[in-house]
Amino acid sequence: MNIKKHIPNLITLLNLFCGCIALVFITAVNFEMAFYFVCLGIFFDFFDGFFARLFKVSSPLGLQLDSLADMVTSGVVPGFAMYYLLSNTQFDTSPYNLIPYLGFIVTLGSCYRLANFNIDTRQTDSFIGLPTPANALFILSLPLILHYTESDIVYRTLTNQWVLLGIAVLSAIILNAEIPLFSLKIKKFNIKDNALQMFFLLISLLLLFFFEYLGIALVIVFYVLLSVVMNAFKKSNTVA
Repeated sequence: MNIKKHIPNLITLLNLFCGCIALVFITAVNFEMAFYFVCLGIFFDFFDGFFARLFKVSSPLGLQLDSLADMVTSGVVPGFAMYYLLSNTQFDTSPYNLIPYLGFIVTLGSCYRLANFNIDTRQTDSFIGLPTPANALFILSLPLILHYTESDIVYRTLTNQWVLLGIAVLSAIILNAEIPLFSLKIKKFNIKDNALQMFFLLISLLLLFFFEYLGIALVIVFYVLLSVVMNAFKKSNTVA
């Protein structure tokens, strides 16, 4: 029996397990623990592919398991978190208010992206559209920002159902947008080939240090904006 071929799939299932636990914590209104378990799930999501390549045991089964696990940890969990945020806004809180259910637009957008990712041969070394784990971290950071940031502007913004609904719709769009995002993978250990990644890492660490949970959302926004700027820069050089 080849034990090695089962290790990546086991790690993938741990990702799924973390997503299930995160859902339980959201129902208990413990968004901090939910966030940490999503982070742990994303950690497992990274290493299942790493070990599959290391042991040379990549398989169609592993690919499907990976997407199904991501669908829970990076799709259902952030959608449920957005549903909860929309359910506790300062506007209509009646049981007949259907707007909170639109928070699951995040889940629908994540599902479409994951299915499309499996058949898109362009995304082997980089991404087109925001990866679902990054989007999950962004959405899960919102209730933590709301809880820990002592700002009236932030509170009014993140308790406005129309702002939250706009974030949900925008996240679904960016997940599936034809926006090339630079790869965060370091393939060659030299400064020249990894200057962009090192710059991004430095700015990200500064944002997290100074803004804490708000820094998580800012890092994701910075990643998208930096990619857009780099795409425009490459395009202008190509035309020239």
